Amino acid sequence: MSIIIKNLSKTYSNGVKALNNLSLEIPKGMFGLLGPNGAGKSTLMRTIATLQEADEGSVFFDEIDVLKQKLEIRKILGYLPQDFGLDPKAQADDMLDYFAVLKGISNSKQRKETVKYLLNQTNLYEKRKKKLGTFSGGMKQRFGIAQALIGDPKLLIVDEPTAGLDPSERVRFHNLLSEIGEQTIVILSTHIVDDVSELCSKMAIINKGELLFVGEPFKALEAMNGKVWKKLITKAELPAIKAHYHLLTSKLFIGKTEVRVFSEQALDNGFSPADPNLEDVYFLNIAGGNE
Repeated sequence: MSIIIKNLSKTYSNGVKALNNLSLEIPKGMFGLLGPNGAGKSTLMRTIATLQEADEGSVFFDEIDVLKQKLEIRKILGYLPQDFGLDPKAQADDMLDYFAVLKGISNSKQRKETVKYLLNQTNLYEKRKKKLGTFSGGMKQRFGIAQALIGDPKLLIVDEPTAGLDPSERVRFHNLLSEIGEQTIVILSTHIVDDVSELCSKMAIINKGELLFVGEPFKALEAMNGKVWKKLITKAELPAIKAHYHLLTSKLFIGKTEVRVFSEQALDNGFSPADPNLEDVYFLNIAGGNE
């Protein structure tokens, strides 16, 4: 079970090239798609979800030609978009039943069992009679996953699923996605590096519609061992750091600025070695892709 994307391109009418000859293989399990806002992540997700056309290229899910056999892929697809609108006056169970009808589950007994199972799986069964307008951000996201899981999809796409969630809701959402990812392909599209670090066994980084990196997070971190350095500086020193070093990130820390830089050679001048993290991998690739 895998998705094979070859030479996929999409340019919008305003001239923005959202995807530029992108090729990528996505295996079974949790797959993280990282990139800044406007990188082309949502365009790629919407194309795989058959919600928009590509200009060139191909997408295959096993033997299904996604771009040509839209009805076939929709039968096995679950999709949670970045902006997921819900009727605030509708009860959770009624709305999920409605989505089940749209997914083609015509038997009322089967729909009832499906709704009950999914509400239990997403820890929403006790809230089934509550109006969706009273749900917290995390509850709405879990409901979104519940509707995406109707029909037991083999492919699940979630676009920026943890944006705006509080830490406890984010943990619950991560646990749910991890469980789902054991049985299917889950594509997690996000700009939040920690989501990928905690969930995904394989990842890709894209920017400006181009693939910058694909691989396993663990191996990416291994490759950066001994190459990340940190130092506390004043804000006034930052321009000089940018001019003389390969700056990865700068953050305020106890009243000063902590900088992290990439160097294959040992650094002195107050720098100390730092354990690499996935954010370092991300910014190294994003900076390289912008050069």
